[in-house]
Amino acid sequence: MRLSLHADYALRTLMYLAVHDGHRSIGEIARAYDISKNHLMKVAQRLVAEGFLDAVRGRSGGLRLARGADQINVGNVARKMEETGSFVECFDPATNSCVITPACQLRHILSGGLEAFFQHLDRYWLADLVNDPAAMRERLLSVSVDHC
Repeated sequence: MRLSLHADYALRTLMYLAVHDGHRSIGEIARAYDISKNHLMKVAQRLVAEGFLDAVRGRSGGLRLARGADQINVGNVARKMEETGSFVECFDPATNSCVITPACQLRHILSGGLEAFFQHLDRYWLADLVNDPAAMRERLLSVSVDHC
């Protein structure tokens, strides 16, 4: 299984903000990871809507974590940001046209696998992903300088 870019960018954004103080702009985060600013804006809007980030408009505004890194669960972020309804066609009853669905057990097996995946992620917090903030800041800085 592979996380969508939306979920991947969400986790990267949270990690970036966990190791930097104050508000940070979407442009700064996008440059640090060399990713699309437009796509990251959509991700940030969703992170704000889900309560993971606070957004402040204006000259000294930007994004910051809505709560401490030790209070943001990785499994919760993945569940909120990942679109599992389209993992396979039969996961979405509204669009499912598979003729074998009533007799097939694939949906149940895959949903069990997905739940095990999320339960594993539930064991980790954002703080676990950035347990050495100074090293992460240094790495992000060296990558940003290489791209300039």
